[in-house]
Amino acid sequence: MASELNNSRRAWSVLIVSTLAFTVCFMVWMMFGVIGIPIRKMLNLNATQFGLLTAMPVLTGSLIRVPLGIWTDKFGGRIVMATLMAITVPAIWLMSYATQYWHFITIGLFVGLAGGSFSVGTPYVARWFPKSRQGTAMGVYGAGNSGAAVNKFIAPVLLVAFGWAMVPQVYAAIMLGTLVLFWMFSHSDPKHLVPSNVSFRDQLKALKDPKVLKYCQYYSIVFGGYVALSLWMVQYYVGEYGLDIRTAALLAACFSLPGGVLRAVGGVLSDKYGAHSVTWWVMWVSWICLFLLSYPQMDFTLLTVNGPATFHLGLNIYAFTGLMAVLGVAFAFGKASVFKYISDDYSHNIGAISGIVGLAGGLGGFVLPILFGALMDLTGIRSSAFMLMYGVVWVSLIWMYWTEVRRTEVMGRHAAA
Repeated sequence: MASELNNSRRAWSVLIVSTLAFTVCFMVWMMFGVIGIPIRKMLNLNATQFGLLTAMPVLTGSLIRVPLGIWTDKFGGRIVMATLMAITVPAIWLMSYATQYWHFITIGLFVGLAGGSFSVGTPYVARWFPKSRQGTAMGVYGAGNSGAAVNKFIAPVLLVAFGWAMVPQVYAAIMLGTLVLFWMFSHSDPKHLVPSNVSFRDQLKALKDPKVLKYCQYYSIVFGGYVALSLWMVQYYVGEYGLDIRTAALLAACFSLPGGVLRAVGGVLSDKYGAHSVTWWVMWVSWICLFLLSYPQMDFTLLTVNGPATFHLGLNIYAFTGLMAVLGVAFAFGKASVFKYISDDYSHNIGAISGIVGLAGGLGGFVLPILFGALMDLTGIRSSAFMLMYGVVWVSLIWMYWTEVRRTEVMGRHAAA
């Protein structure tokens, strides 16, 4: 009895301190979403260049996820997470001394390693809990995505008061302090290690599994879309509605905050109702929101019997923010439900599979901001970003219907056979 109580306390200690660490890592990962705006003005970047700037940290944070998942299975989450955080501290600090575009691109690649923390913490915390509660545990840990919103609260204050260069310096100090706390209050258990001599190439063979590919597609929108919009929304508000950076960041947090914090609720719902039911509704809600968000501001003229009549069609700032908040909630639930799929289907190698799916989601977060910028430069329409995401959600809905909904209906009719 005492042993079970002690294990429970250690499990919750691991979950709490790991979630804190992931929140700080995600805050650092999303740093360019705010400081990128003055940097864009300083370097006179176009929308495509700005998209590439914000996306570079996402690239390394994505590519490193698969090996990090494998190393977590093999060496344990505590040592891998601590090492990862320690490596990023110097890079974050050096960001404040960058002056040229290639400086930001290069240093951003190293800062982006912080984004790989997701593939470390997910299997690390999951193994401390029974399978019936793993969805909840991973959902709570995944709530560290709210670091994107924390960035939008902290960075604008530092930026306005001291200039953008102060932001990475403060973030480096926060990361170092969090590393100390994590090491003090986290634990390791040799029973959680998975002995393996499987190579990186062998692990990638899991991509031949149609289910893994499907989960990658789902995650590329609910996580990749979340990351991309978290990076894009501050400058969107500034450009579309003419807001100052502090107000824009505050309103952008209406998407980022529920999109992170409510992931824990998504984990609970996934445990209770199943991964498929939650993901199905997430996709439909996202589809509706993105359809409405896709419409640009427009004026149109009708020829009436009384002469031409001009009307304006477009979302005002309140309707836009409300839809973004609903989209953030949907993405939060979807991020949790996708990983519930993984814990149900691949409990024996959750680290490697979560790394692969996390890689797909992260690559979505890397590619989408670049495409957002390219589409805006090409069309001049800011809402083209939502048009693109609307199409991606359509792909997920069609794939889900034919591989899960239809199959369930057919199996239901012929269950006896």
